[in-house]
Amino acid sequence: MPKKIHISYSPVAICASSVAFLIVVYIGMIAIVMSYAASTVEFSQSVRDSEAAVARLESKYLAMVSKITTTDYGLAGYSKPLAKSFVPTQSVTARR
Repeated sequence: MPKKIHISYSPVAICASSVAFLIVVYIGMIAIVMSYAASTVEFSQSVRDSEAAVARLESKYLAMVSKITTTDYGLAGYSKPLAKSFVPTQSVTARR
């Protein structure tokens, strides 16, 4: 015949088990908050890195635009076009 397991329902045992459960839940919540904080810090660092990369590209772009704007193409060997001609085309619309 199998033995019956005797579970104590005394107030001290119930309080002790509920305190143990709450401690485990508290530790789990601390772990969740710490991992959230770590991922937030990592995300903000990646945003800063992306902003720095955009700033570098923007400064390169502005330097190139400045170089193009200040270039004297006559000294570089280019000449002005003699005539301009445009190719006629059909209107590009949604109507058929």
